Amino acid sequence: MDGGSTTITDMDEQTRNPDEPGDPAIEDSTDAMESQSEEAVQIEPRRVVEAILFASDSPIPAAKVASILGVGNARDVRDHVVSLNDEYAERGMSFRISEIAGGFQMLTLPAYNTWLTKLLRARQETKLSGAALESLAVVAYKQPCTRADVEAVRGVAAGEMLNRLREMNLVKIVGRAEDLGRPMLYGTTKRFLEVFGLASLEDLPQVEALSGGASATTLKPRPVHDGASAEQTEPADAAPRLSIVEGDEDSAESDADES
Repeated sequence: MDGGSTTITDMDEQTRNPDEPGDPAIEDSTDAMESQSEEAVQIEPRRVVEAILFASDSPIPAAKVASILGVGNARDVRDHVVSLNDEYAERGMSFRISEIAGGFQMLTLPAYNTWLTKLLRARQETKLSGAALESLAVVAYKQPCTRADVEAVRGVAAGEMLNRLREMNLVKIVGRAEDLGRPMLYGTTKRFLEVFGLASLEDLPQVEALSGGASATTLKPRPVHDGASAEQTEPADAAPRLSIVEGDEDSAESDADES
């Protein structure tokens, strides 16, 4: 007991005595933590303005930025914007803060329009309308399926829509059915998995999970093989629903098709 008490006392004295050398690793760790704390506290108001404008996808009035910032007024915000733009120009950054539509917004410089146009065009090519997404969902869940299968679920002509999905490399012809006339069978492509972030068709969300109802029918996609026959066992009225990507409705589905 005496030895133990002596050891604890000695340790306590070393801790309390500032002249005693401590563990260098602990001291370095403490200094790093204190430095990080100081950096976290010392946030410049103009950096907050920068973060607000960076996170916004539309112009924000200077007065609103000031109210969010909680320090200064609209004139101070304008001063911060001028300071930030001077810094961007000095560092050769590809963007500036511009005043448009009564507010401030972070925009890229016109010199980079060539590359940004390519980016926007690529995004547009992969944008699906609600009608296209519905048709794609039917193919994904019922594949291999025929055009008549898609039309039976959606209630409108699907020929033009399937052609468009094929042009976007989301749907492909995988064979022909054994039905009268041997109609073509459609299935999804590898590009479809890439666009929706799926490892395989087994990762498709089940209809029961999407609808949230216990009585919902659960559908699983059937394996796709070239030349496979189409024996439809799933109910045609159980149309799956996926999240819709905003886009223009396809004009190919006219009122004449519905009539």
